Amino acid sequence: MYILKEDIMQISKWGNSLAVRLPKALTDELGLKAGDEVTMVALPDGTIALAKDDRRARAIERLRTLKWTLPPDYKFDREEANARGRDLDDKP
Repeated sequence: MYILKEDIMQISKWGNSLAVRLPKALTDELGLKAGDEVTMVALPDGTIALAKDDRRARAIERLRTLKWTLPPDYKFDREEANARGRDLDDKP
């Protein structure tokens, strides 16, 4: 387990948020790379727990195993999909 000892990390401004760079040793241990998703939780003792979140990748892989195909002329329409979602929200 990688534990930071005496390393002081600086918090930086990133848009309207704050960011901390993750040390290479930590990203290597967690198997993280740019673009990966993580979950972070603030613990009662003031520490932060960080874990790689691969739920999306697992879900996509499960969908791939279904080997579904879309019609060649299929085009996703976000407005139409949002309208369907609103219709479901309106039902009792």
